[in-house]
Amino acid sequence: MTKIKPLMDRILLKNLEKNMILDSGIYIPESANTERPYIYEVIEIWPWTKDKNTNIVKIWDKVLVWQYSGDDVKVDDTEYKIVAIEYILAVVSEDV
Repeated sequence: MTKIKPLMDRILLKNLEKNMILDSGIYIPESANTERPYIYEVIEIWPWTKDKNTNIVKIWDKVLVWQYSGDDVKVDDTEYKIVAIEYILAVVSEDV
């Protein structure tokens, strides 16, 4: 359980990828990954959003969000992002 509860249509996300390794084995540090979407995990959803948008995202879903969307916050050395639901580009499926 987090200490942050997003309000209205906001969703609390946790970044799952900081650095990236391509299939070829090339390592790309976070500093080189500019202006691209990142994969985040949904940590918390405002209760009203849970009821209204049950088909869009659920807690623990992995979602794709642009790097500069929303607001970055840090609590107890953990970095989070708070975004409005309309800034979620896609839900990432692991069944590919």
